[in-house]
Amino acid sequence: MGRQLPDPLWGGWRSLSSPEACMHLNQGDLSLESPQAFAQRLNLQIHNQLLLSRALTHRSYLNEHPEAIEDNERLEFLGDAVLDFIVGAWLYNRFPEMSEGDMTRLRAALVRTEQLAEFAQRVELGKALRLGRGEEEGGGRARQAMLCAAFEALVGALYLDGGIPAVEAFAAQLLEEAIDHILRNHHDRDPKSQLQEWAQANGHRTPLYRIVDELGPDHEKVFEVEVVVGAEVLGRGQGSSKQAASKAAAQMALERLGE
Repeated sequence: MGRQLPDPLWGGWRSLSSPEACMHLNQGDLSLESPQAFAQRLNLQIHNQLLLSRALTHRSYLNEHPEAIEDNERLEFLGDAVLDFIVGAWLYNRFPEMSEGDMTRLRAALVRTEQLAEFAQRVELGKALRLGRGEEEGGGRARQAMLCAAFEALVGALYLDGGIPAVEAFAAQLLEEAIDHILRNHHDRDPKSQLQEWAQANGHRTPLYRIVDELGPDHEKVFEVEVVVGAEVLGRGQGSSKQAASKAAAQMALERLGE
């Protein structure tokens, strides 16, 4: 019987040498980066390869690969909570004189869907993400909501394997680079409020946000929204909610306006 580790997600024990586990780790689409290669490329010190494989497995993959043990949704839930804490603690130590309100705005900017999807792109997480054929053909590998969820799942796996220090080591450089961009471009301020202020200052009516498309299945819907000022479409954005898509559209409009 192979070595066993506690699995906090299930409250039980799983063998690391089970045939199903080995099949899941060693078989699959050869064009995908393996979990082991992914960890090696990013120098991730993760010991439980099953956790990493789970973090890289979307629910659509299980429908076509019964040997896969579990998808990444539970790890996504955990990673979301871990990120809130890690980013909050990082900001507290990085900016010792910053007010609570400013830290709250910065944390929101660092953990929003678009930013986490950008983190996922930075580490090329999509190269190792396991998707079902339908999601693959539908462009799921490049979808912000999908990348955000996978990044959160990866954080959840790192936390279970190595605790807070493992997540801090992984996230520190990403956060450091992102915070400079956010502060320089005032992305910690709500883009919809900024755009409304610009519109009022320039004699325009309140910006109008309208849904132009809805993508993906019901359980993983992605909204596309455009923002109109006067008679001109100034921006378009996508998000896992109408609010997130509206913010992305407003942000694009501000960048177009040079604000």
